[in-house]
Amino acid sequence: MADTPTEVGEAVPAAQKSSWASFLKSIGSVSGDLSSLTAPPFILSPISLTEFPAYWCERPELFAAIAEAQTDEDRSIAVLRWFISTLKGQYTSRNEKLGSEKKPLNPVLGELFYGYWPDIDGRGRTNLVVEQVSHHPPITAYYIDNTSKGLALQGHSAQKTSFSGGSIIVKQIGHAILTVDIPGGGKEEFLITLPRLRIDGLWYGSPYIELTESSYIQSSTGWLSAIEYKGKGYFGGKSHQYKAVLTPPGSNNAHRTFEGLWHTTSKDLKTGGIFHDVQGPKEEVTVALIDDMDDWESRKLWRYVAKGIREGDFETASREKSKIENEQRQRRKDELAAGITWPLKHFEHIESDPVYERLGRLFRANPSMEDAYVYKGNGPYDQPDAPTA
Repeated sequence: MADTPTEVGEAVPAAQKSSWASFLKSIGSVSGDLSSLTAPPFILSPISLTEFPAYWCERPELFAAIAEAQTDEDRSIAVLRWFISTLKGQYTSRNEKLGSEKKPLNPVLGELFYGYWPDIDGRGRTNLVVEQVSHHPPITAYYIDNTSKGLALQGHSAQKTSFSGGSIIVKQIGHAILTVDIPGGGKEEFLITLPRLRIDGLWYGSPYIELTESSYIQSSTGWLSAIEYKGKGYFGGKSHQYKAVLTPPGSNNAHRTFEGLWHTTSKDLKTGGIFHDVQGPKEEVTVALIDDMDDWESRKLWRYVAKGIREGDFETASREKSKIENEQRQRRKDELAAGITWPLKHFEHIESDPVYERLGRLFRANPSMEDAYVYKGNGPYDQPDAPTA
């Protein structure tokens, strides 16, 4: 990923510079949440936010490897390695592929995304079910499992955005719970919290993401991974740095330390060896053909918007996007008038997640309570005739 560009506006098409300037002006004038702002079409990604949970498993062999760990410590290390490997896809892949960070399409309530990674070399099949469970604020719930390996990840994410110091600050709300069947019986749980984001490079017309502050992975056995993120500052330094400290149950002393660049490689400071390396190819999620998808599935719903963005036909992209958004506004008005609410298909909302509360107390999580969306077990891959390979 390139560092801050040197040529002003180099990522903004010449014909769109006035639109970009207006967008920056509108950002600077908002004192609260920015989620209601409409971004100019050329800065949009052709991918909906509903697809983003697929980044959790674009290296499915690392997810499956968690099940092979034989001790509590080794499982915590395997979970940390897998988690760090997900960050590149989530936060820099569009920059590297599209030239700068792009704003994902804001999903509609009820939007769906299904996918899987096939069983290769005995790693087991990994399935993904995603549902947009709220539009304002946008909340995405997801469930990922590899039943042959005894792994299940359930979580949700939302964003609150604000403008400060020339950057967009994104507070990620939500968490994930990873459940692992352990050798000899029983289960181990991991609470995974989410880092904050800072979107820099706005004035150059070439936005990019830095992760900031800290996130945590707390095991039910007591092992804790505390991950600190640092980015490129005004006076130098490297982009995308992280340092993770693993501490054993009942102790604040570092037992293992891992550090490096989360978008390329990092080291295990105890052994000096490579801890993670995501410079090689990732594995895209497998999805159905567009014609075989339900109308609510993300790639079918946004297909004409995505086509316009990819082809640089921003007029068509904007028109098709407005068509979807206007239909959604009318649907919400009709529901309000009828006194009904949209029923969730795959998830059930609960006010407080007991696993978050229990594991969060071990490292004094803030906030101390969070809601959750519990998977109903009724996705397309849970049917009796669903493929297993």
